Amino acid sequence: MISRQRRNGTVAIEFTRSRAYRKNDQAWVEQKNGAVVRRIVGYRRFEGLEAAAALARLYATVRLFVNFFQPSFKLAAKARDGARVKKRYHPAATPFQRLLTDERVAAETKEKARALHATLDPVALLREMRAAQQHLVEIADGALSDDTKPTAPTLEQFLSALRTAWKEGEVRPTASPEPKAIRLRRRPDPFAAVDGQLRKCFETEPWRTSRELLERLQSEYPGVYPDKLLRTLQRRVKAWRRTVAQRMIFGVSVDKQPFGDAVKGPLM
Repeated sequence: MISRQRRNGTVAIEFTRSRAYRKNDQAWVEQKNGAVVRRIVGYRRFEGLEAAAALARLYATVRLFVNFFQPSFKLAAKARDGARVKKRYHPAATPFQRLLTDERVAAETKEKARALHATLDPVALLREMRAAQQHLVEIADGALSDDTKPTAPTLEQFLSALRTAWKEGEVRPTASPEPKAIRLRRRPDPFAAVDGQLRKCFETEPWRTSRELLERLQSEYPGVYPDKLLRTLQRRVKAWRRTVAQRMIFGVSVDKQPFGDAVKGPLM
């Protein structure tokens, strides 16, 4: 717990466990353990000097990245209206930005923070964080492999386990779930007659919403395409946009889509 007190015109920072008779103070400390520490380090168990050095290397990078480049919201006010609680937050800002706007911080401290911020590169910090995290994973996996040395089962154990082995499946924490089959269309496509026209409109003006495309169809074909088909058109446009985004980011396209064919050429 960090408490601030003014002494002789300056702010004195004192580290304590929590304030006396304020049991909710600990929650303010624990929220950073969940929002920062657990998200960065995870829940693995680390022991030994090598793990301590790797954690120190990671924390040295995380400290700079979180304080200078990771914005967060802070609660400004909270009002209760019956059973409903309305919360109002300050605009998102980094701890570095809040330090610059705090009148209690000395000008010399702000200048030092500005000078340190000018020397930092967020991309390089992220690269160092990923390298330190990978080192921690290797340390944890190495300790696990040293402690647990599985023994090969005998022939009798192997044969007796064949009757129930098919029920166990994949039990590793990192195992990927079995891919679900794509649900195909069960009803006739209501936009089958104008699919090419819709695709052409989407390729020409990809910023148009599904509502605008449906209104265009309603103006050209009165009484044929009611408003209840909006959700069907939204799913179709969403699949088209996903295909375009995958091509822009990864340079590949999805060959099988639940609605329509994959886009064959650049759309934008």
